[in-house]
Amino acid sequence: RLVLGEVDSIDFEQRRLQYVDPEGRSGELDYDRLLLTVGSVNKLLPIPGVAEHAHGFRGMPEALYLRDHVNRQIALAAASEDQEEAAARRTFVVVGAGYTGTEVAAHGQMFAESLARQHNRQRGEGPRTRWMLLDIAPRVLPELDERLSDTAHEVLTQRGVEVRTGTSVKEATSEGVLLDSGECVPTRSLIWCVGVRPDPLVKDLGLETQQGRIVVDEYLRVPGRPEVMACGDAAAVPDLTRPGEITPMTAQHAVRQGKIAGRNLAASYGYGASRPYKHHDLGFMVDLGGVKAAANPLRVPLSGPLANLVTRGYHLASMPGNRIRVLADWALDAVLPRQAAQLGLVRSWSVPLESSSPEVARVPSP
Repeated sequence: RLVLGEVDSIDFEQRRLQYVDPEGRSGELDYDRLLLTVGSVNKLLPIPGVAEHAHGFRGMPEALYLRDHVNRQIALAAASEDQEEAAARRTFVVVGAGYTGTEVAAHGQMFAESLARQHNRQRGEGPRTRWMLLDIAPRVLPELDERLSDTAHEVLTQRGVEVRTGTSVKEATSEGVLLDSGECVPTRSLIWCVGVRPDPLVKDLGLETQQGRIVVDEYLRVPGRPEVMACGDAAAVPDLTRPGEITPMTAQHAVRQGKIAGRNLAASYGYGASRPYKHHDLGFMVDLGGVKAAANPLRVPLSGPLANLVTRGYHLASMPGNRIRVLADWALDAVLPRQAAQLGLVRSWSVPLESSSPEVARVPSP
């Protein structure tokens, strides 16, 4: 039974939780077993102006907003008579050079350039867009093998993306960002891809945590509460392949933990046997747009079209459905110009960076 709502409190002694549905009505549910999979939200840093002026890329509403925002800035820049304003609108700053930030910079640059070319054809040849990718780490994709990092860095720089390692934002305003190097970059677009943190609900539950995540055993059970389990980004699941560590906050682990959680819930009622969660890393892949990608399936480093084929194949296989439609969309995107239509579905105020539910667009209060 599907119940739409956002949980705001859990009474473990009474085995009852309270929630608020999408229309603001309160409700309660009793449970015999509870599986906590509340996920994660944008990771924030104490940098002045970031929460007010940056936008993340954590959920679908943010993605829809960012697409329209890039489209809108290119159009406004093309129509502006003020060259400084136009340059600022064509400048996009991405903070965080992990998976998300690297892919946002790679795909965002291609999308913005496509839009700019369409406007330039109408007015004659014009200036290009400017994309910057910042990270305090010494290289992009610092969590991956250096060969994959070098591949991504090379692809980005060849496209004109300014990769600034060892650099971060010191302050953000509506007119631009101040870097910790002292440089001021005029921009209307600050895209925050620094990482994620567990859902704020976790810290209010009163359960033991590790690195802000709910402590569980290898069977995904919460110690001292056999009726409660947790998995995904909200849970500190022991990594049995790396003793002493916990599994990283990635979809690869969350999906597999979900399957084990389902089996172990059934086992708690006498159907089958419980299994510990153990998953060997099969490699990583980063889609860099076009025919470019970086991947290391089974620890074999790949780049270029072959890596792109492996990456797209993995993403396609991971989808629960609509594979043929997605494959057809990819094929059409490869030969047709990018769509320049703005959807206008998500406004800036409805996707704040600091949100406990980045997967849901905020609605006006009644």
